[in-house]
Amino acid sequence: MGNLHGKVAIVTGAGRGIGREIAILLAKEGASVVVNDLGGGSDGKGNDTKVADEVVAEIKEFGGAAIANDQSVTELENAENIVNTAVEEFGGIDIVVNNAGILRDRMVFKMSEEEWDAVIAVHLKGSFNMTRAASPHFKEQKSGRFINFTSTSGLIGNVGQANYAAAKLGIAGLNKITALDMARYNVTANAVAPFAWSRLIGSIPTDSDKEKARVDKLKKLSPAHIAPLVAFLCSDEAADVSGQIFGVRGKEIMVFSQPRPIRSVYKEEGWSIESLSEIKGSLQGSFTPLEVSADVFPYEPLV
Repeated sequence: MGNLHGKVAIVTGAGRGIGREIAILLAKEGASVVVNDLGGGSDGKGNDTKVADEVVAEIKEFGGAAIANDQSVTELENAENIVNTAVEEFGGIDIVVNNAGILRDRMVFKMSEEEWDAVIAVHLKGSFNMTRAASPHFKEQKSGRFINFTSTSGLIGNVGQANYAAAKLGIAGLNKITALDMARYNVTANAVAPFAWSRLIGSIPTDSDKEKARVDKLKKLSPAHIAPLVAFLCSDEAADVSGQIFGVRGKEIMVFSQPRPIRSVYKEEGWSIESLSEIKGSLQGSFTPLEVSADVFPYEPLV
């Protein structure tokens, strides 16, 4: 009997990559799983219902319980339908894994409004929609688990991903407030920043040797590395873990810091441009470097 026996889970973006590995592991741990995937391309375009169906078939092959859903999480009505699917098919809902995502990379001075809106809609609005749809059930039953997927693109930074980074850092904020709002109901919310090779990563431009080297490192990282942490956070063993941001990089698991003041200055009569200019140097020692994710993680992943 698995650690999630009797639980009902929804995993969005579960047709491929990280989401697929999570759905399969949750099912192996005893959860009944709604496998949600629109079946679109990495840019979100298209629709292939076979993607979710194939994961469901694989789960049923080893005796697990699963049902497919191909609705987009960008609409609240769809999110409510996804939650209702879990309730009607399996009798309830205990776990929501917000993993669905797309990429539309572009330098900020070239990014279109449509490229911005599409990425925000899937990642950030989609995560809110699923949270909004499931949270009343969690509140009523006084239990539940939210797992939200963030990224070092937002937590640290990456070139050409203004839309994606804004969505992923927004998800970190959504995660924290969900954890605070739902704490009194024994509901947890945690975020995971994954390092893994996926079709989204495969769409990153590799125009420079530095980008090629970064992507080559990511190719070594299996999506299967992410699933055990997610399964643990979904379990009763993680009932006292909430509001945290984790990272998984191969066989390495990390906890990310969250913004707190690190230096302050005070002037009784208040500040002017001139007085701020005078003390700028004392603050600069505490400035966060303008880095990208690869600068912070320059070492080879442990695989």
